[in-house]
Amino acid sequence: MVDYSKWKNIEISDDEDETHPNIDTPSLFRWRHQARIERMEEWKKQLEEHEKKKTAHVKKENEVKAKISEAEKAGSSDLEVLKLQLIELEKKWKELEAEEEEIKKKEKLTPWNVDTISQPGFAKTVINKKPTKPKEENLSEEEREKRMKKFIKENEKDLKHFGMLRKYDDSRQFLKQHQNLVCEDTANYLVIWCINLEMEEKHELMEHVAHQTICMQYILELAKQLDYDPRACVDAFFTKIQVAEPEYKKSFEDELEQFKQRIRKRAAEKIEEAVKEMEEEEKKNRLGPGGLDPVEVFETLPDELKKCFESQDVQLLQDTIDKMDVNEAKYHIKRCVDSGLWVPDAHKKTSDEAGDAGASTAEDEPEKTAESQKAES
Repeated sequence: MVDYSKWKNIEISDDEDETHPNIDTPSLFRWRHQARIERMEEWKKQLEEHEKKKTAHVKKENEVKAKISEAEKAGSSDLEVLKLQLIELEKKWKELEAEEEEIKKKEKLTPWNVDTISQPGFAKTVINKKPTKPKEENLSEEEREKRMKKFIKENEKDLKHFGMLRKYDDSRQFLKQHQNLVCEDTANYLVIWCINLEMEEKHELMEHVAHQTICMQYILELAKQLDYDPRACVDAFFTKIQVAEPEYKKSFEDELEQFKQRIRKRAAEKIEEAVKEMEEEEKKNRLGPGGLDPVEVFETLPDELKKCFESQDVQLLQDTIDKMDVNEAKYHIKRCVDSGLWVPDAHKKTSDEAGDAGASTAEDEPEKTAESQKAES
């Protein structure tokens, strides 16, 4: 059954014909119409101001909640004061809700008039269509890596800008202006950046970028659940997180904390891997001709042999080897040669070089004697 009651109370003055004979009817209609327009403008302004109050309240409440979270971690003495502020804000929110109900009630009771009745029902035709997510490409690991490198090269400045943003509204606006960033490659880039920042011991900056990383991952997860294009989920996520219920907010904070722990663990692993690589490279560079590490070989030598190498006393080394068991001496000497601690024939080569120099001196000597004899004669 059709409800016609809404048509019983309509404020239409422009077509009334019962006016006083001494009153100029057109002027009266114009005055009534102008007064009605002014009331409508005032009503519209009241609605806008109420929406601004709500937005400012939500923003302030989120800021206080963030401060409470930081104070709890730091054990700050301001915690109680902040909690009282939050209680006051919650009371204020209830007042705003009551005010909104009153506004809606007044709006419902406001009579229709010629201006509201004549408004078009549709300014444009809108066809609801589910925003489907892009088709996944069947790419190999090498192709994916190549694509990501290209993506980073083209967008690194914007990626870093998004990672440094702090306010939800700024992040929302930036992603809506740069919709190409709403993708898996952005999340991967931010994860890698977080690991690098932690390795560089920039812990606070890492934690900040980690927050932006989880925001991006939540958008992508929301798109996956709804089977939507991630770009169509930006507004939905930021609206939800700004007016989030305690359970949703706690879930977000827990996921963020777990992510930061994983980043710290991975950064520590990468540092350990880098140290091992450096040690292996140093070891490789100092290997002797037989492939043994001189440091390791030296550590396994008997104390008496260690003293010989430390003092670099060749005679002491020979005396020590003579006193040792033959097999044991051969074992240690071979390891010393293979590691480069002992260079065979080094003394002989030195002696040979000295002998060559002496021979040339002896050969030159007779010539010098003959010349001197000639000079004397």
